[in-house]
Amino acid sequence: MTATGHAIIGTVIAVKIGNPALAVPLAIASHIAADIFPHWDAATNGKDKSKLRLFWEASADVVIGFVLSFTLLELLFPQTSIIYAFIMIIVSQSLDWITAPYYIFNIKAQPFLWMYNFQTKHNTKMDKPWGIINQVAILVILVILAKVF
Repeated sequence: MTATGHAIIGTVIAVKIGNPALAVPLAIASHIAADIFPHWDAATNGKDKSKLRLFWEASADVVIGFVLSFTLLELLFPQTSIIYAFIMIIVSQSLDWITAPYYIFNIKAQPFLWMYNFQTKHNTKMDKPWGIINQVAILVILVILAKVF
């Protein structure tokens, strides 16, 4: 899933679960569950991209994720602490943050290599447009459910 997708999921977790002892493990588990769902992200077809292009696409994805998440907080969930949401977003994205040094910078040291191997076993890629469409649909449904319930 994109960093944006993980950010929105982390935002919803922050909105609905105020107890960090429950929210942190849920945010980590949500990352794995979201990556199992067929999706597109910056690393889809990554072997055909330069490391520089991949870095910039992934960086843009992270920025977009924070902007959208904080926009959702401002417009739909203003009662949620921005700091708490920020922490849940980082935790939701954390497995990708740990993988990035290996994948983008080719740093083969642990835990980066271990996390890369773990991630590739649970990551189900789907090219555009469907890999984006079903990701957006799931995230919209998740936000609507968070607002309604």
